[in-house]
Amino acid sequence: MAGQKLDSVENKYYTNPDSQTPVQFINDDIKKLNRDLSEGRYFYTQVKKEGILLYDSGRFKLARRRKLKYDEIKQQAEEYFKEKYQYAEGFFDGAEYYCDKGNYKLSAFNLHQTCENLFHAVNLTFTLNKNKQHNLAKLLASVKKYSDVFIIIFPRKTVEEQHLFKLLKDAYVEARYNPDFFVTKDDIDALLLCIRQLFELVKRICEDQIKKYEELAGTGS
Repeated sequence: MAGQKLDSVENKYYTNPDSQTPVQFINDDIKKLNRDLSEGRYFYTQVKKEGILLYDSGRFKLARRRKLKYDEIKQQAEEYFKEKYQYAEGFFDGAEYYCDKGNYKLSAFNLHQTCENLFHAVNLTFTLNKNKQHNLAKLLASVKKYSDVFIIIFPRKTVEEQHLFKLLKDAYVEARYNPDFFVTKDDIDALLLCIRQLFELVKRICEDQIKKYEELAGTGS
């Protein structure tokens, strides 16, 4: 029923898709919303912090974020890690598929998405927070404090190393919108090798961090 109402609102007011900014409705029960707010779920806390109130019936109050126990932190970290890691695996499969098909631009875009999700997996596991960043250079900078190996996987000392990382970083926009964006099979093969190492690193450090949460939960901290 709620979905039908939202569809009717969208159909009534979203009449000119060529000029209007698309609007996506999210319908959540107040109990779920307040539970997620109290647990500090990053999406809902960002909505509460940055959102603009359009209507208030006065019947409900939004919950405040509370301090989580370590077993709750572990649960969230596990959920976030699993979700983002699986997304990364899916994009990586896509990258290999498009590489085999000779579509190196689309392969590069999928590799960008692979790395973005792996970096988000790390930040979410260690902080339970996710920034809105798509720039891989900034995302890499945000996770390198958790392991020196990140810089070893993506060195930028030589011209070729700089070229590969720039290609990977730029692919988010360039692979989709720039017809002159040029990627070779050698580029993709080299990036595939690096990102396989990234998968191993992210899995290891995230699982180690989740084990630390489990140990802390066991001590009653």
